[in-house]
Amino acid sequence: MRPYHFPGYPSGVLIFDADDTLWENNILFERVIDDFLEWLAHPSLAKAELRPILDDIERANIVTVGYGSKALLRNLHDTFEHLYERKVTAAESKEIEELAVTLIDHRVELIEGVPETLAELSTRHTMLMLTKGDREEQQRKIDASGLAHHFRSIHIVPEKDPATYRKLAAELSLDVATTWMIGNSPKSDILSARAAGMRAVFIPNVHTWVLEEEELDPSDEGVLHLERFTDLLKHF
Repeated sequence: MRPYHFPGYPSGVLIFDADDTLWENNILFERVIDDFLEWLAHPSLAKAELRPILDDIERANIVTVGYGSKALLRNLHDTFEHLYERKVTAAESKEIEELAVTLIDHRVELIEGVPETLAELSTRHTMLMLTKGDREEQQRKIDASGLAHHFRSIHIVPEKDPATYRKLAAELSLDVATTWMIGNSPKSDILSARAAGMRAVFIPNVHTWVLEEEELDPSDEGVLHLERFTDLLKHF
C-alpha cells in the first residue's frame, strides 16, 4: 500500500500515544497488581475474585487520583482498606510500595522496533506525542526513553477525550482530516480521536489496561488496524 500524503503539514501529522505504544507500561502495572493480590492473601476471597474489586476502585478513583504509579499506590491502599475494613499500617504501606518499586523507579522498556521506526518516519512526517497521566511521572519516562527528539512537540494531559483532541488541533492549527492518532487504547486513542474528526491507527497491545478497552467498529474506514509498530513504515 502506498504511503499516505496530505497537503498542509508535510505528509500529514502523526500523533503518537506513549504508554503501551512506544514503551511497555501496563504490563509493569499488571506485575505489581499480581504481586499485590498474592500478598493480600485474603482469607475468604480467591485471587480471581479480588481483581474486579480493585478494578472498581480504580474506575471510581480516576476522577480524583488520575493515572500512573501514584494513582496505583492509592488504589492498592484503598483496596486493602476496603477488604480488611481498617487502615493500612505504616509497615504494610512500606510493603506495598516495595511491590511497586519498578513503577516508582520509572523504568522504561521500549517496544521492539520503536526507535528505528520513529527515526525513519520523522524524516517525512511531522510527529507529535500525546500522553496522559501525572505530568512529572510521564516526563521522567519520556526522558528515560530517549525518544523526545523525534517529536516536534510533546503534550502531557490529564485525560485523552474528544475535547482534548479538539483543543490540541485548535492550538496547533491542525487539519484534523490529515491528522492521525496512533495508539493501543481503543477508548483514549482511537475512539476519542475519531470523535474529534481525526483518523487513527490502532496497534493492539495484549497488555492494554482493561479500563481502556472499548469495541471498535470494523467498518470504520478512518481506522487503520496494524499488528505491530514497525508496520507503520508500510503505510506512512
